[in-house]
Parts: sequence; C-alpha cells; structure tokens
Amino acid sequence: MSDQPTQADLQNPDYSPPLGQAIPLGIQHVLAMFAGNVTVPIIIGGMAGLAGGDKVFLIQMAMLFAGVATLIQTIGFGPVGARLPIVQGTSFAFIPVMIPIVKGAGMGALFGATVIGGIFHFLIGTFIGKIRHWLPPIVTGVVVMSIGLALIPVGIKYMAGGAGPVKDFGAWHHLILAGITMLTILVVKFSTKGFSSAAAILIGLVVGYVIGWFTGDVNFGRVGSAAWFAFPVPLKYGFDVNAAAIVGMCLMAVVSAIETVGDISGITKGGANREATDKEISGGTMADGLGTAIAGLFGAMPNTSYSQNVGLIAFTGMMSRFVVTCGAIFLIIAGLIPKVGAVIAAMPNSVLGGAAIIMFGMIVGAGIRLLNDVDMNRRNMLIVAMALGMGLGLSAVPEALKEFPNWLALLLKTGLLPAAIIAVFLNAILPEDD
Repeated sequence: MSDQPTQADLQNPDYSPPLGQAIPLGIQHVLAMFAGNVTVPIIIGGMAGLAGGDKVFLIQMAMLFAGVATLIQTIGFGPVGARLPIVQGTSFAFIPVMIPIVKGAGMGALFGATVIGGIFHFLIGTFIGKIRHWLPPIVTGVVVMSIGLALIPVGIKYMAGGAGPVKDFGAWHHLILAGITMLTILVVKFSTKGFSSAAAILIGLVVGYVIGWFTGDVNFGRVGSAAWFAFPVPLKYGFDVNAAAIVGMCLMAVVSAIETVGDISGITKGGANREATDKEISGGTMADGLGTAIAGLFGAMPNTSYSQNVGLIAFTGMMSRFVVTCGAIFLIIAGLIPKVGAVIAAMPNSVLGGAAIIMFGMIVGAGIRLLNDVDMNRRNMLIVAMALGMGLGLSAVPEALKEFPNWLALLLKTGLLPAAIIAVFLNAILPEDD
C-alpha cells in the first residue's frame, strides 16, 4: 500500500500528514508570512519613535500572537474558528489608519482601538453568514483577485531589495538571488512528486538563504543580540480610549472581514475546489476579530488572515489544518525565543520576494478560479471591470482622493474596500437578465 496521500486526503482539512512532513510544511507557511508579519510593527514602531528593546518587543508580540490567532482559526472552539488552514498575521491594511493614531494619540490609543476594533470584528462574524448572499463568487472572486493584485507590487519590491528605503534597491545581486529562488521553486514543484513537490516553496527559500549566505546577503548580527527567552507583558503601552482611533479601527475591521471572507473562499476553492460554508465564513471571521482583540491587550497589532498563505495552499494543494497548526506552534516558539525569529529575519528580502511573487500570483489565480463559476455575461463583466478598475486605480493613484476627508481617503486608497463595495453594490442592483 502506498504511503502517498490521496487527492481526497489533500483536500481534507482534517487530514494529518506525518510529523516529518507536517512540521516543515508548517514552517513553510511561517516563512511565507514572516516578513510581512514583522514589517508592520517595525514601521509603526518607527513612526511612534520607538527603538531598541521596544521595537524588538513589538516584533516578538507580532510573532507570538500571530501564532495564537492562527491556533484559534485552525483548532477553534464552539462557533469560533473556520477550522481551515488559515494563517493569521499582522495586517498591512491597517497601516494607513495606525500611523495617524500613533502620531496624534500615542501607542495607548492604538492598542485600545485595536482591542475594541477586534471585538467589533468578532461581532461582524456573528451575522456575516446571514448576509452571505451579498458575497457570491462574483464578489469574492473580485475580492481575492484584488488582494493578489495589490500584493504583487510588494513582492516586486522585496525582490529588488526590500519594501523600505534600500541603498542598492534593484541591484543585480538582489534580482539574481530572487531569480534563483523562483527557478528552484519551479524546478522542484514540477520535477518531483509527493512531499518535496508540496514543499517547493520551502526548498526554494532554503536554497536562496544558503546562496545568500555565501554571497554576503545574510546578516546574522541580530541573532547574537537577540535574547534567548522573552515573555509577553500585558498593556505595556497602556490602554487609552480615543473616539477617532476607535472609529478608524472599526471601519478597517469591515475591510479585514471582507478580506477574510475572500481568503476563506480562496482556500476552499484553491485547495478543495468547493465553496466555503456559512459556518466556515462565520467562524473564521469571529476568530479573526478575537485574535485581534487578544493581540491588542499584549502589544500586538491587528491580525488578519494572510493572503499569501492562500496562494501557498493553492500552490501545494495541501488543505491540512494540522500543517498550519504546526506552523502556529513554531510562530509561538519564535515569539518566546527571539533568537529563532532572528535567524529567520536574517533571510534576504530578495529571497522572500522571489517566493512571494509566485504566491501572490497564485492568489490572483484563486480569484480567477472563483470567477470561473460565474457566467461572464456583459452584466458580470461590468461588475468585475468597475470593481477592479476603481479599486486598483485608487490604490495606484491615491492623489485622486485629495479632496476627500482624510479618514475616508485612507480607507478608499487601500483598493480592497472600494473594490468590494462596488462589487457588492452592483451585484445587488443590476438586473440578472443580461
């Protein structure tokens, strides 16, 4: 009898591969989201004027509570948790709202708003299943595509050296390292079978990491200075109630909830070729909010489902939530033992970028797959055109929103919110008869 999993096993969220396969596949999920997860606290910490130990603390909490939030999703309790291979991580979408909060009201207001916004997000999950008819494949497909298309430029920036100011941005050594990573992933994926094919992203990252070490692109300086153990400190930066901060966070919670619905739909469609159930949508959204509320109490920023991991599931074809649970445990270990995270953080941005481009592109593919179930008549083509055109256009040219109130412009230039709103609205009002 063959030990290879069947197609039914791969598409079953309750399938548990052997630990020898589950652990590295779980670590692959961590590597896919690690850079994005720690980048947000670095940016916000810098905007708040934090440095040294405070920045390390924010990074540590980001890893620890991404792991905790992921466990809430994969294991779940009662109605909470999608019980799907959903990876939670610190959300990029909240950055435009968090920056003015920390600059104008301080870190205490940020974390107070994070907790309250997380509770509001949880409440959205209690009824989102009842408004599921507002989110058919024409809407979720557009949302998933918008997520992938919005993330691809981030992957290109990492490929060229990093998302922040980089002295040698676009240098040949960055592009070559990213190219080697992508080539390795493609060769392993399509020239091998079984576990090695499923772990192609991980193998590509490891190969890129090793080559980067030989070329001098890996800096282990952070590893020596990182502590061996560090534990969470509740309310380290206080808990302030600021009305404007809370409104901004609650509005962004709506964006995050829509993103989570799109990610859950992308996972079930890309991994098992089926639609997500109302229970999965509701449980996943509640878990998203609960994870954010808990994170805010301990100095971590808002969490959301990570779209690059949706692409990874579509790429590997492995739907096992046990695999992602292993990754969540690794994240928690990395949060409690900063040296572990420091080793991963030493990975060159270009290596991460090479893998990210493939995964972000797979998210777009998952969105297209959702739209395959839609009759692409003139009505539905118009919905897709308007939603993607306005969403991606406003994201690419935010200056067009200069006459809007700041809070509204911040929400619209995310791209995801206008795309989702337009898709929902047009789907509701346009007649079905083409």
